[in-house]
Amino acid sequence: MANMDLISEGLLFPEGPVATSSGKVILAEIYSGQLTAVDTTNGELERLAVCGGGPNGVAVGPNAMLYVCNNGGFEWHHSNGLIAPGRQPEDYSGGRIQIVDPASGVVTDLYAAAGSYPLRGPNDLVFDTAGGFWFTDLGKTRKRDGDLGGLYYATADGSNIREVVHPLTQPNGVGLSPDGNQIYVAETGPGRVWTWNIESPGRLARSGNGPGGAQLLWGFDGYQMLDSLAVDSDGNVCVATLITGAISVISPDAKLVEQIRPAEHDPFITNICFGGHDLRTAYITSSGRGRLYSTQWPVPGLELAYNL
Repeated sequence: MANMDLISEGLLFPEGPVATSSGKVILAEIYSGQLTAVDTTNGELERLAVCGGGPNGVAVGPNAMLYVCNNGGFEWHHSNGLIAPGRQPEDYSGGRIQIVDPASGVVTDLYAAAGSYPLRGPNDLVFDTAGGFWFTDLGKTRKRDGDLGGLYYATADGSNIREVVHPLTQPNGVGLSPDGNQIYVAETGPGRVWTWNIESPGRLARSGNGPGGAQLLWGFDGYQMLDSLAVDSDGNVCVATLITGAISVISPDAKLVEQIRPAEHDPFITNICFGGHDLRTAYITSSGRGRLYSTQWPVPGLELAYNL
C-alpha cells in the first residue's frame, strides 16, 4: 500500500503519461481519442489534440514533438463504475504512429505499416539517445481470432521502420536501461517481462531462448496481467500490474523488489512516469477508474532522451 494522492479523475481511460517541466502531465485519453494536459497543482484539464482512433503510448521526441502510438480504437465496456477496452471495433481506423505538435494540436500520421505489414495496435514507445524509438504493437482481438504482436524500431523523421522481434504475445510496456544497452518489454496476458541486449540502434543480440533471443527478466505468478512500464535511475523496471492493481518493481538482477498499491484496490493501474524537479514524483494512471495519482518514489526516475 502506498500514499497515492489523487490529482484528477473523470478522465476517459488515461494512458501514456508524460511529465513536463511546467508541472503538467500530458496523457492520452484512449476512450475519447485525444491528448490532454493535466495541471498537477489543481487537476485542471486542457485538451491538446484530437488524434482519433485510440491514442495510447506517448513520448517526447525531437523538436519538442509528441509521438503517439495509436491503436486504432476499441469496443468499450462499462461495469461497476469501470471502463474496460475490448475487441477491435467496427469503426477501427488502423494502427499508426502519429506526431502531435503540443503547441498547435496538429496531428500527423508518421507510420502505418512496417514494409508490407500494416501496424495493428501500437501500444507504447521509448526514444533512445540516437534519436530513434522502439515501440510495441500489441495487435487487436476479434471474436474468433487475434493478431500476433511485435517489437519495432523507427526513425523520428518517418524515413525508416523495421520489425525487430515477431511474434510476441500482447507486447505492451517498453523501456530502456539507464545505460541504454538493454530493452525491456512486458507481455500483458502472459505476465512476463523480457529483456534483450542492444547491439546498435534497432538491432538486438540473441542471448536467451525467449522470443527473438530474449532473456526472461521476470514471470509473474498467478493471474497478473501487465501493462506499461518505466525504468528508474537504479535500473529497476516499474511495471503496471493489472488485476493485482500495483506497480511491480523488478530489479535489473531479476528480483521482484515490491508491489506498490494504492489504498483502494484498483485493478486498472496501467502506467507510470517520473517527474518533479528531482524526478522522484511518480505519476500513475488508473485507466478503468479514470484517475491520475502521484506518489513519492524512493529513488529518482530515469531521465528520458527527450523532455518538455
